[in-house]
Amino acid sequence: MKKVIYTLILPLVVVSGLVFANREIKNESSEKSTPRPLSAAERKAALKAWEATPAGVKYKKWEASPAGKKVFASEAKIRKHISAFTDMEAVVTSLSLPPGSRLGFGVMARIDGDDYILSFGPEKFEKNSFSFNNEFEQLYSLKVNDKIIIRSHSVSHAPKYSYPIVSGDYVERGSKVIYKRAPRKGGC
Repeated sequence: MKKVIYTLILPLVVVSGLVFANREIKNESSEKSTPRPLSAAERKAALKAWEATPAGVKYKKWEASPAGKKVFASEAKIRKHISAFTDMEAVVTSLSLPPGSRLGFGVMARIDGDDYILSFGPEKFEKNSFSFNNEFEQLYSLKVNDKIIIRSHSVSHAPKYSYPIVSGDYVERGSKVIYKRAPRKGGC
């Protein structure tokens, strides 16, 4: 009887010891994997290293090209509106984004004489209803030549696109809000 009890308890002790040892190893590795912020010198060195890569060289060439300079000039035109989150008058010029774009749902808009990509993000598919959610429902009613008021927190660029990319955070048409980006969950 004692032998049976010992043979049952011994594997239990060994397995529980392995489980606890494995848990401690995972806890140690998760503490070590938390990256610390890079210093200014480290960021500068990382940027220099990236600029030497083929992607970095290609980006620098695009930045110096007429197309890149045009994009940066267009960004500069709306920079104060972006930083202050103030209204910008726009006219919808196209209901589709440039071919091959992967920005999600968006439209092309003309602001202050320059064309911009107005991007709202990816369309989310609802699993239960087998349809897209209605976050962009009112934006689907936009038509070419509609006058809209937009506000945005950010403008970006990419060599793939000939236009600056404005993140659509707020859209108003005819004094009626048709889109307002929901605040991020768990963010600040």
